[in-house]
Amino acid sequence: MARGAGDSDVLLETARLLLRPWRVEEAAVQREMWLERDPRVPAHRRIDGDGRPALAAFEASIRTSEPSSAGLLAVQRKVEGDVIGYCGLVGGPGVHEPELAFEFLRRCWGQGHATEAGWAVLDQARA
Repeated sequence: MARGAGDSDVLLETARLLLRPWRVEEAAVQREMWLERDPRVPAHRRIDGDGRPALAAFEASIRTSEPSSAGLLAVQRKVEGDVIGYCGLVGGPGVHEPELAFEFLRRCWGQGHATEAGWAVLDQARA
């Protein structure tokens, strides 16, 4: 599929995926991933019993994030055009080896998206 309008911010591309900064209108995808998280994930990284953080908090977070090639990129399927998760490198000051981080909506598990996105991020990091 050819890239569509708004795809000028694509940082990485694979056979099936585009990896790029998050857009505010995709905040609901981030919140859905938080809702699906396993109870073993620390409570501050899940939606609480009162439904917090609310969608507005995710939107605000995206608005204040600086687009860059580092960090956690939205993973968009080319054919469907939907964002299904994130992938990127994480690590702070003093970290000698960053970690590959990824998370996808459960309905997209088992389809090789994490592997495909992960290799793209690692190949870019090596370059």
